[in-house]
Amino acid sequence: MEAMIANLVNRFERGALTRRELIQGLSMLAAASGAASIAPAQDTSIKAAKIDHVSIQVSDLPGSIAFYQKMFGLTVVSEDKPNEIVRLGAGKVLVSLHHKSPTGLVDHFAIGVEKFNKDLVTRELKQRGASPEENLYAGFHIKDPQGIGVQIVAA
Repeated sequence: MEAMIANLVNRFERGALTRRELIQGLSMLAAASGAASIAPAQDTSIKAAKIDHVSIQVSDLPGSIAFYQKMFGLTVVSEDKPNEIVRLGAGKVLVSLHHKSPTGLVDHFAIGVEKFNKDLVTRELKQRGASPEENLYAGFHIKDPQGIGVQIVAA
């Protein structure tokens, strides 16, 4: 919206719009904005709030840890030693490194969902054609159209 207003004002200042055309354009934007704000909100239990973390498969776990510590100042937040997973962050997990082949792949990324309710989210995902999976190792996941794992967590 701001870009459209700036464009109209810029065109007016350059003489490409009359005062009347500027006022008409601003009026139409205001009317469209008002109509959008009174439209009913979509009722959904799946509302993404943030990217929670990214999991990367690596060949050299200690070297990868050192890289993220040196380059970005991340620290070890948690470890899953039996599965060779180290989670790095700055107070919270941002990057999860997994010693696993094939390497160099984004294993999955996690989306934090507002007001997460597993049963409601599961039902909605199934209604939308997804097949949510849960297991002890991978958590609550669906696959995107390319087959990439999308983990769904509480925001």
